[in-house]
Amino acid sequence: MIFSTKALIYTVACGFVGFLIYLLFSLISLKIVGIIFMIIFALIGFLAGTFKIPRVDSIPFTRNTAGENIDEIIKRAIKFKLKKNKIYVYAKEEKDNVNK
Repeated sequence: MIFSTKALIYTVACGFVGFLIYLLFSLISLKIVGIIFMIIFALIGFLAGTFKIPRVDSIPFTRNTAGENIDEIIKRAIKFKLKKNKIYVYAKEEKDNVNK
């Protein structure tokens, strides 16, 4: 089975956004471009609803979120931005104890 229920919902929702873009492009006689956008948006929806974030040690973001669904990460990021939250990082300074 290719589509889970969640992936199907995301694909249809993003495909609908692509369909709206298709309608805009069809008004100016660029139906092929609109179809391409619709396919791209549906593919983005499928990927967001299906895949998990892989662990890549060279990218710090993936170390913390490895194995989580992409859509959950996107939802958290949107909620974080809507609340206008900030992250503060406090670095501890180390002093050299070198005798001169």
